[in-house]
Amino acid sequence: MTQQHTSFIYKAFIYGFSGLTALLIVIILGYITIKGIVNINPSLFSLKYNSENVSLLPSLINSILMMIITLFVAIPLGLGSAIYTVEYAKKGSKFIFLVRLCSVTLSGIPSIVYGLFGLLFFVTKLHFGLSLLSGSLTLAIMVLPSIFRTSEEALLSVPQTFREASFALGAGKIITIFKAVIPSAIPGILSGVILASGRIIGESAALLYTAGTVAQTPSSLFSSTRTMAVHMYVLSSEGLYLKQAFATGFVLVLIIIGMNALSVFLAKKVGVKNG
Repeated sequence: MTQQHTSFIYKAFIYGFSGLTALLIVIILGYITIKGIVNINPSLFSLKYNSENVSLLPSLINSILMMIITLFVAIPLGLGSAIYTVEYAKKGSKFIFLVRLCSVTLSGIPSIVYGLFGLLFFVTKLHFGLSLLSGSLTLAIMVLPSIFRTSEEALLSVPQTFREASFALGAGKIITIFKAVIPSAIPGILSGVILASGRIIGESAALLYTAGTVAQTPSSLFSSTRTMAVHMYVLSSEGLYLKQAFATGFVLVLIIIGMNALSVFLAKKVGVKNG
């Protein structure tokens, strides 16, 4: 078999599996859209939830609050760790190798395991109970490896000449990092943060163990809450509100697609501005 034939076979496999993946995504999104859009009605967006309107608005508000608190905790830790490993740690350090290995390992752990950890530590040990705070801290641990890795890759992609030019102008290490390195790495960092936000919005398993299922807006950080993903799960598991569950799923998909699109748009916008 010639090299040309081999190359053709490889391309056929790549295009074939890529097309199959795209087709599966279209089928799933199309099914959710068809089943969900016809069940959208004003009562689903009532401020108060009850068994008649099965409103998703409180859960939407809870999801936004959960995302804000989670990112407030995870971004400083993830970005700070990335800055240390790229800018301060010795090259080839075994400690840094261990940190990166752990981050990759943590990225592959099922979310239900994070939920069990959150239940044992935040809910039980620290006595936070099933609450907005417990759920947010659990999700912060879950998305931290992702934010760390994307931030680290973004910082590593900044040319070394940027740092050298800043040092040549008399800037110190801190000024160089915050005035030259981070602004150039913002597109990659921002993309990672928004993708992590999408995972937060779509998470359900871990929150069942840590945040609870109360379908109302929280009065404090220690109030039990129900996010949109949990709301959809509860409705579908009860078997009485399948139409509303599909409608909630449709809205959830729209939000996640919108966040991913926003990630691409902002990354390009910031990248052009910095360029």
